[in-house]
Amino acid sequence: MGDTLRVLLADDQHLVRSAFAMLVASAADMEVVGEAADGRAALELARECRPDVVVMDIRMPILDGIEATRLIAADPGLSRVRVLVLTTYEDDENVLAALRAGAGGFLVKDTRPAELLAAIRTIGAGEALLSPGPTARLISRVLRMPAAAATGTPGSTRVADLSAREREVLTLVGRGLTNAEIGTLLGLSPLTAKTHVSRIMARLGARDRPQLVVIAYESGLIVPGDDLSPT
Repeated sequence: MGDTLRVLLADDQHLVRSAFAMLVASAADMEVVGEAADGRAALELARECRPDVVVMDIRMPILDGIEATRLIAADPGLSRVRVLVLTTYEDDENVLAALRAGAGGFLVKDTRPAELLAAIRTIGAGEALLSPGPTARLISRVLRMPAAAATGTPGSTRVADLSAREREVLTLVGRGLTNAEIGTLLGLSPLTAKTHVSRIMARLGARDRPQLVVIAYESGLIVPGDDLSPT
């Protein structure tokens, strides 16, 4: 990623897409490299433009945002492309599916402009848009639903193969803690904590931290309803 964040916007509503384009263009450290009105176009433009971040609406024609996210995440040539999903409060199950598919985080569509720009910067920096608040509550709520167990993330079945330390780190990732916070709690340097997280991702086949959060819930390391504030 260079000094300027390259952003691709995918939304089937022209007015929404135009508003986001003007907002992104107003930021000195960002540029819009493409706009797509459906998921298929978003995938094709991602392959053509190689953006740093795709701002992806979930509900789009031809190919929805979830499947487009899955295909982007599965494409080795797009391994550096990050996806920020836009949704509404009513889209809980779809958001969880998007996180499973490889999205780096999510925002509701009525978020404030400054928050959207900050989210793009967070995702573009390779960090997950996660906190002990909205994302964790979302996953906690959706995993209470009976249908959730049938569509689990593959890595959730391999958690038992992790060491005790790795399961401890995974639990803290699931609670939304940063590497620095994990290091402080466990008496490790941030770099060592980051190494643990990277190793866990590799062992579980997870693309990024959001998928680790989902795995932490699906494997039972975190029980829905737990207190998710850092300890």
